[in-house]
Amino acid sequence: MGQAHFITFSCYKNRRLLSRDRCKELVVEVLASQLAQRQGLCLGFVVMPDHVHALLYFAHPEQIADFMQQWKRLSSHQIKKYLTEHAPTYWQKEYADDPVWQHRYYCFEVIGPRKAGKKLEYMHQNPVRAGLVNKPVDWAHSSARCYLCGQAVGVKIEWPGEEFLAPAAHR
Repeated sequence: MGQAHFITFSCYKNRRLLSRDRCKELVVEVLASQLAQRQGLCLGFVVMPDHVHALLYFAHPEQIADFMQQWKRLSSHQIKKYLTEHAPTYWQKEYADDPVWQHRYYCFEVIGPRKAGKKLEYMHQNPVRAGLVNKPVDWAHSSARCYLCGQAVGVKIEWPGEEFLAPAAHR
């Protein structure tokens, strides 16, 4: 049986390298493409200016390490390319020799829909707690708009089968 993982990873030295919307979009685009390639599911996510949270599900729990390596590697490459082309003074002066991401990521195994619902609530409230928006649906780089308004968010948001039903508050 598969397993859901609550993932957190941060920009190198907690820099706000994802402050530009396009950088956040690149993270989401790579997430979507890697999930499609690896038959993973995204239950939710939020991309903040300096870190990322995601609730992911894989049929085989050992898939998460390779998935994370590729997500971080590919998004790092695309973010560096974008910043070199569109913010060369900022990027070259400050960060050109540094990685985009901290070396590690944090992974917490999530058992069942109740715990998953709590993690979703935590993620979706991140931009509100940071003072970036007043309501979770106002943050464009999150799955909150999918859950609360039914809007597309760049990644297909779906729940695993019957063994891991979505909590009623997030259906």
